[in-house]
Amino acid sequence: MALSSAIAADAGAARAPAFVLRPDDAAALGRIASACDEPLYALAKRTLDLVCAAVLLVALLPVFALVGLAIVLESRGPVFYCAERIGRFGRPFCVAKFRSMRADADPEAHAAFIGSLLREEARCAVYKVPDDPRITRVGAFLRRTSLDELPQLWNVLRGEMSLVGPRPDVPYAVAQYPDWVGPRLVVKPGITGLWQVSGRSTLSLLDMYRLDVRYVQTASLLGDLRILVRTVPAVLSRTGAA
Repeated sequence: MALSSAIAADAGAARAPAFVLRPDDAAALGRIASACDEPLYALAKRTLDLVCAAVLLVALLPVFALVGLAIVLESRGPVFYCAERIGRFGRPFCVAKFRSMRADADPEAHAAFIGSLLREEARCAVYKVPDDPRITRVGAFLRRTSLDELPQLWNVLRGEMSLVGPRPDVPYAVAQYPDWVGPRLVVKPGITGLWQVSGRSTLSLLDMYRLDVRYVQTASLLGDLRILVRTVPAVLSRTGAA
């Protein structure tokens, strides 16, 4: 499957990849997407997303308040930040997160780091530069406990993400995808997924992509529920967290 991407520029600023699928690629991805959009599964999955996200957002309001206070007290800058990610069918969207870096953090080091992960089978925390000096002390704690991901429940309510699905990817990683990774873009990205409950940072970035493709090819409501159940002990035990 040949997935190509073109990077356009707007007033000198880089924009998200514009994905161009060849006819045979589009047909292949369309067949996978149709299986994931089977009416009963799609309805049940969306209902689960809406109910769980709404309940969790209300129940976790005290946690949001405490985390926000800790962020403000430690460093200058906003409590939340918008990170550009690539969603279903290559559509860019803004994923909400608690800020875990200094407000003036330079993204160039991270882009270079992702490029190295795509070339190697290195085991490390996916997307996380080792000993990153841009991370605040509160931010390091939020990342270790996955609390920085909680605002993504808002993305689930908006329909941009699902509770379960492939991890939302950064534009400069998607632009370098190997051909076989394309299927991970035919479903909504998720807060948790097969990778998160299968070792997380003990796996390589390419391992994560392989697990994501496997998830897409075998997606089912029962599979989603199993992943959600396995996520709780994985987060509490910080299995594979970094």
